[in-house]
Amino acid sequence: MVMARSRATSLVALLRDRALEQAESRAFVFLRDGESEDATLTFAALDAHARSIAAELQRRGLRAGDRAILAYPAGLDFIAAFFGCLYAGVIAVPVQPPTGGKHARGVDRLMAIAADADPATLLTIRSLQLKADAWLPAHVVRVATDAPVSLAPDYRAPMILPEQVALLQYTSGSTSAPRGVMVTHENVIANLRAAFALSNAPDASMSVSWLPATHDMGLIEGLLQPIFRGHGAALMSPAAFLARPIRWLAAIARYRAARSGGPNFAYDLCARRVSSDAAAALDLSCWRDAYCGAEPVRAETLTAFTSAFRRSGFRPDSLRPSYGLAEATLLVAAGRWREDDEADIAYDEIANDTRVAIVDPRTRRPCAETQIGEIWVAGPGVAAGYWCQPTLTRETFAARTADGAGPFLRTGDLGSRTGGVLRVAGRLKDVLIVRGQKHFPQDLERAAATAHAAIRSGAQAAFALEADGADGDRVAIVVEVDPRRRGDNDADIVDAIRLAVGEHCGVQLHGVALAAPGVVPMTPSGKVQRSRARAWWDTGCAGALTVWTTDRQLSLAVSA
Repeated sequence: MVMARSRATSLVALLRDRALEQAESRAFVFLRDGESEDATLTFAALDAHARSIAAELQRRGLRAGDRAILAYPAGLDFIAAFFGCLYAGVIAVPVQPPTGGKHARGVDRLMAIAADADPATLLTIRSLQLKADAWLPAHVVRVATDAPVSLAPDYRAPMILPEQVALLQYTSGSTSAPRGVMVTHENVIANLRAAFALSNAPDASMSVSWLPATHDMGLIEGLLQPIFRGHGAALMSPAAFLARPIRWLAAIARYRAARSGGPNFAYDLCARRVSSDAAAALDLSCWRDAYCGAEPVRAETLTAFTSAFRRSGFRPDSLRPSYGLAEATLLVAAGRWREDDEADIAYDEIANDTRVAIVDPRTRRPCAETQIGEIWVAGPGVAAGYWCQPTLTRETFAARTADGAGPFLRTGDLGSRTGGVLRVAGRLKDVLIVRGQKHFPQDLERAAATAHAAIRSGAQAAFALEADGADGDRVAIVVEVDPRRRGDNDADIVDAIRLAVGEHCGVQLHGVALAAPGVVPMTPSGKVQRSRARAWWDTGCAGALTVWTTDRQLSLAVSA
């Protein structure tokens, strides 16, 4: 196992050290269209650009603790802007830039984040700076960081303490409105060290990432881990990966990358869309840390991926199922995929200096071994709290068990521990109670996903409608269907879903909706937003193809 070389206590010191020790080493290369090298950054060039941006922020009067929204398309500009904020002591707020005009996708989220973070400035590129009037109030200063102005000599380094907030990482909002998690320098450094210690990747090997920098995995693993390790990273846009998933794998093979990863859906997409001939032409024997997280990890996905790419030299034990959350910076625990236990995802490696407890959320008493309870976490990766929400911060980040142990972070996730091995069951807020039995919606969704060939993998949402006396929750599910495989009789698909959920989960569904691709609400990282799916159902199932309920006892075509 390799040992971390960096002893930096802040992200500023981390990059400054790299710029001094590995000045001309290539830090990042961006692959235009996911294939051709378009731009590169050495550690020295990144440091110089970051100092120039920091000097510009200082010139404009920004002070330590002020917030700056970072809205960038995929590329290398974000990285310099992020460190420019940190160099100036300004808190970075990464946000995905909206696409289009005032009513474009992403505008509402950006405006909500801006209202919460109260930024002093917006950092972006010149082409997007012109569109910012549709996003932000006029008093938020717009700064284009791709302008060819060098102010690096004017930079005056402030004192950066490990406990200072480096960024606000806004949560994906899978069960609630996005919240700004206050992530400190020491939180990030601790998380980078923890991931490094669990790594099997050679110290000098490159990494590859297509993940958006606005997501915690994309930022921490895709951008900051390569700097921590001191090796280069090849980056591409999420759009390039989604258009042709093989681009991700081809980049790993081309750069002999040992570390790369993504959410469960990325592995599923590769297994389904990369042909056998294309897989056979790849050499993935270099890939030693294939981390998989950010959403529930499915055993069947990992099985399909290892089967599809074994011929490419991919080793099944390179798969690293990972559990974490923004409130813990990123990583809490990881596991090593074992093919002989295909129905189980186990996390047997806890991050450095991190404690995980399973607690009954009602009594706050520790659960017995194998008993399912809420996952509570304590350790150096646990963030400082939610921005400007002291009450919620106390409730979430300062929990104590009935005997006074703590403080712990309440994750809102359910799980169990057996012999030190953590297993994640689902979200506390999503649990369904039917006839006195607890059911996890992802189990129903998994059963529905394989019920019929027309159903799109990973695009299902199960939720409670309302309690029905002694029977408990009435449950409905919405599934997306592939129009090419839908056929002429939606009743067959509905019947197959009802049968599969009944047989595998013992739950009688009270409603089924078939929908076109893109209807099931997802977070930016691909997590199903079941509360929004329930709201969609309650407001008439707009965009549904067919809706069936027990009240009607028939399939009802809503829209073609």
